[in-house]
Amino acid sequence: MAAPKPEEISFPPMDQLQGLEYCIDSNPSWGEAIALGFQHYILALGTAVMIPSFLVPLMGGTDGDKVRVVQTLLFVEGINTLLQTLFGTRLPTVIGGSYAFMVPIISIIHDTSLMSIEDNHVRFLNTMRAVQGALIVASSIQIILGYSQMWAICSRFFSPLGMVPVIALVGFGLFDRGFPVVGRCVEIGIPMLILFIAFSQVHNDSFLI
Repeated sequence: MAAPKPEEISFPPMDQLQGLEYCIDSNPSWGEAIALGFQHYILALGTAVMIPSFLVPLMGGTDGDKVRVVQTLLFVEGINTLLQTLFGTRLPTVIGGSYAFMVPIISIIHDTSLMSIEDNHVRFLNTMRAVQGALIVASSIQIILGYSQMWAICSRFFSPLGMVPVIALVGFGLFDRGFPVVGRCVEIGIPMLILFIAFSQVHNDSFLI
């Protein structure tokens, strides 16, 4: 009798790691899956609203432009999530906006050729086209790195000790802009900040991904 293949061997989650409730080849109950999905949706909704609320006014856009950007982000996030659950990594997560791109986008917004446009609507359209073009080029490079397996080779040289400072610097760069906005309406800002810290401690450790 031939030995089973490694991918055909399935062990109970607790046999793999103490305290682990689910692994890749197991599924939570429908109720817990809905609760975890709603948690991911709230997280994605926050980025979909906060990023346009911060960037669109800098581009010269109106409230209507902000609403359309939020709608576009939510629609694209849904399409990306559906694609990655069907054809991609199939991880239990929602694809959302990333704060890592905000610093380059702010640099594009403050470009002298765009800032010199007097009409705010025209400046918003031109800035949005410049940002979209930059994102298309950046995503094309990511696709090439992914399919060529070059990123898998390079990722072996990255460690949490090296990645944490990079991610922290992105967040620290937004502190001076985020906290003044929270302070403008402390009735909403402080409770939301407390809820954010509380819910950030309840993450999906039950999944081994």
